[in-house]
Amino acid sequence: MLLIGPPGGGKSSIAKAITGILPPMSLGESLVTSKIYSVSGLATRDAGLIRRRPFRSPHYSASLAAIIGGGNGGNIVPGEISLAHNGVLFADEFAQMPKSVVEALRGPMEDRKVVVSRLKGKVEYPASFMLVAATNPCPCGYYGDGDRCTCTVGQRVGYLNRMSGPLLDRIDLHVWLNPLETKKLLDRPKGESSAAIAARVAAAREVQKLRFREDGISTNAEMNNAMMEKYCPLTDDCKDLLEKIIDRLGLSARAYTRIIKISRTIADLAGCQNILPAHISEAASYRLLDRRNFGEL
Repeated sequence: MLLIGPPGGGKSSIAKAITGILPPMSLGESLVTSKIYSVSGLATRDAGLIRRRPFRSPHYSASLAAIIGGGNGGNIVPGEISLAHNGVLFADEFAQMPKSVVEALRGPMEDRKVVVSRLKGKVEYPASFMLVAATNPCPCGYYGDGDRCTCTVGQRVGYLNRMSGPLLDRIDLHVWLNPLETKKLLDRPKGESSAAIAARVAAAREVQKLRFREDGISTNAEMNNAMMEKYCPLTDDCKDLLEKIIDRLGLSARAYTRIIKISRTIADLAGCQNILPAHISEAASYRLLDRRNFGEL
């Protein structure tokens, strides 16, 4: 997920709240995560197994070795992407991160693992994390917040273009957040509780576990093309809508598969057995930065 918006829009608050709605870790997940922390030297003797999903939020200036993993000689330790295994990696000021670090995330995001090679050794660590990235929409930070922005369209496009197309292709949701007006903030109705959302997420996860019980995976995000054909059949209406969206936005094949996977998840959350056109439309609406004219939004 990539959260875009001016300061005060709630990007950091949303990221920190996500672990509260994720299902509890299974014993297997807890064992693997605990081993990673033990290898990294972060586990304590009295802590026992890690039961809460990790939330890692490295500074945007963190080095490549700190994010991916590294070390000297044969002592190769896990990086932040492995410490976030089975949890959330929050990358604030995403557009400000060094390009080499940001681009190095592409492989682990796709493969759910990372291989760190050094002269005297090579180590593979698991890295199945949920990336939640946040960025301002422009150099001054205030585009979308009334008339406070002082940036030109070119500056805005250049700022967001620090995130490459192949990287954005791998991010499922591009979400624009605007800060609330003071009146709306004070008079807002009470929203749905985290417990209610967590219950809905847990129910959707159970549906997915049952669906993939013979495939060796547990979530929609892990589906390969063959599984998508099996578990995500599209009606003619869905195919027609998706074709129009692909042609209008000029989406890549990877973005096409991401839309279908997100549509399947939206359907699961809604308790629907089949993917409907409304699910396709909603999933496509989250591909904000795939639009050719996103700099003019």
